[in-house]
Amino acid sequence: MTCRLQARAITPAHGEIICGDMINGAHAIIFSSDAEADRSFFKNVLGFDSVDAGDGWLIFALPPSELAVHPAEAGKPGQEIYLMCEDVDRTVRDLESRGIIIERQFYDEPWGRLAFVRLPGGGRLGMYQPRHTRPVHRTKPAVRRRRPQAERP
Repeated sequence: MTCRLQARAITPAHGEIICGDMINGAHAIIFSSDAEADRSFFKNVLGFDSVDAGDGWLIFALPPSELAVHPAEAGKPGQEIYLMCEDVDRTVRDLESRGIIIERQFYDEPWGRLAFVRLPGGGRLGMYQPRHTRPVHRTKPAVRRRRPQAERP
């Protein structure tokens, strides 16, 4: 049998199991030469909520996400992370007004308008306004719990 994650309400084909509850999130990691400065950027500039996992290791909440798998390209990293926004030009203006360095070249691609932010730790973070179709994120239905037989009227 195969197993697929459910992104929208679909009916499974014969012999398939929908495993929407198997994976409940993703954890992205940005390696940084100045982790404190980059954590401050995500917390204080972008306003991402976070929890302290211990010893100051912040884990940030992200907006709904999506995953794409592309063929490997020579000289490109194995993984990349891009933040998405409704209007990349407005977002860039807002970030620049806060002293954030943005690479001057924007990229207009069929899939979106892309800019790169320089993180305080020296890293490069892509930010784009998508033009592509986005998956619909389903929400889990509320679980109705039945009272034990002894508690029922």
